[in-house]
Amino acid sequence: MTKLLIFGNSGSGKSTMAMRLAREKGLAHLDLDTIAWTSSSPPQRRSLDESRECIQAFICANTNWVIEGCYSDLLEMALSDASEIIFLNLPVEACIKNAEARPWEPHKYASKNAQDANLPMLIDWIKQYDNRKDTFSREAHEKLFQRFSGRKIMLTSNH
Repeated sequence: MTKLLIFGNSGSGKSTMAMRLAREKGLAHLDLDTIAWTSSSPPQRRSLDESRECIQAFICANTNWVIEGCYSDLLEMALSDASEIIFLNLPVEACIKNAEARPWEPHKYASKNAQDANLPMLIDWIKQYDNRKDTFSREAHEKLFQRFSGRKIMLTSNH
């Protein structure tokens, strides 16, 4: 069975890798962005209990899966079920280049223009990765990686 967690900074390639692995290996795919936020405007972060319910329902409904995101608090909820983790620990500049080249994500944005309008905010967010002290930080991701005792891989490049 394949039960995989992929995490890292915004723009690190999590979604691209998860979609490719889901397609190639027939894995169910959960992008944590889809359960972390409400559909209200402006979006609000869902409660951890609501997100936990969604994660557990996904895990129970699927034998083989990949879960990806930058939320170490949500990833932690699936860590004990994972067979493997991949930490995309790319330099911030590489994440910015990836974000600038990102194709339209229709499950997140109504249009490519709406996505592109969000790009300056996203780049600013990516730049804060090393300095943040929250669930989205490099520090939180490194701790998650260190705690996991199963098979784990850290990648520092998308190549």
